[in-house]
Amino acid sequence: MSDHFDDDPDLAEPDDLLPVPGVGHAVELSVQMKTCGMRLDQYLVLQFPDFSRAVVQRAIDSDSVKINELPTKRSYKVRQGDRVRIWLPTPQRPDPTPENIPLEVLYEDEFLAVINKPYGMVVHPARGNWKGTLVNALAFHFQKLSKLNGEYRPGIVHRLDRDTSGAILVAKEEQTHRELGMQFETRKIFKEYIAITQGVLDRDSDYVEKRIAHHPRDRIKMIATDDEAIGKDACTYYEVEERFRGYTFVRCQPRTGRTHQIRVHLMSVGCPVLADKTYSGRDEFRLSDLMPSVPPERDEILLNRQALHAKRIRLIHPRTKLSLAVEAPLPPEFARTLSALRQHRAM
Repeated sequence: MSDHFDDDPDLAEPDDLLPVPGVGHAVELSVQMKTCGMRLDQYLVLQFPDFSRAVVQRAIDSDSVKINELPTKRSYKVRQGDRVRIWLPTPQRPDPTPENIPLEVLYEDEFLAVINKPYGMVVHPARGNWKGTLVNALAFHFQKLSKLNGEYRPGIVHRLDRDTSGAILVAKEEQTHRELGMQFETRKIFKEYIAITQGVLDRDSDYVEKRIAHHPRDRIKMIATDDEAIGKDACTYYEVEERFRGYTFVRCQPRTGRTHQIRVHLMSVGCPVLADKTYSGRDEFRLSDLMPSVPPERDEILLNRQALHAKRIRLIHPRTKLSLAVEAPLPPEFARTLSALRQHRAM
């Protein structure tokens, strides 16, 4: 689960957003293994990115959050199996508005769907992104979606970064959603990504096992670290598909689901994802990067997004119990970039 929410924990919200026990909408959660040890306030900010940390902390202080039916403190470290109940304030915005945004449906049945999410699309509404999200598109194209994750995230089982394209699962009803969530939790859902990196990976295949933590100064970025006190364990397997002079085309299979995991792990071995502004410092890749002598009138942008694509997802269908594998086609800008690399940077 690799999407990052542009949430500002220091953004204050008015007191009328303070939840009150027995008033408004109560949501119940069960703490999963991957979030064990987190402070309660951090855990709730992760679960409800639409609300600031200040609102979450006031909710805890006012006993609007209960753990196993008992009030507790912000500093409480959540444990696997804890039952968390929080009373959410009345939404200040209406439910996500259905928008007729084109969607490429890779697979669909009565229980779930797999969508080829385009790059540049946020998965669900949050502060600063109330329109144009995948959820807005889903609300238009599907009659029924799971509400297990609340009104603002109907159908959303997992996430992709805004500028990562590719296969993303959507649940149409709650039982399917629960079973998919359990498969993610027990790492039984297989996801494969493709990436083009800046830099050449020296091994044909390998694991990157480095903990991932929040950057100490930049709230948007993550870092690789060996510090067990701040980092969460993370593992990514990669296999080189093709090498070029200065670049690599690689397949990645994350064994865990940390924020920005593949991007951070590739950067940590000296090969950041191409055109990933956050970690490589550039948000586009041009023909002139391969041919410095190309005339300006012949120059073109090959990539204007990070070169990371969720190519394949494989799982056991929760209801039919049959194996299901779905692939998202290679984006045209990937094909264009690979063609240029083969022409100008072949090894």
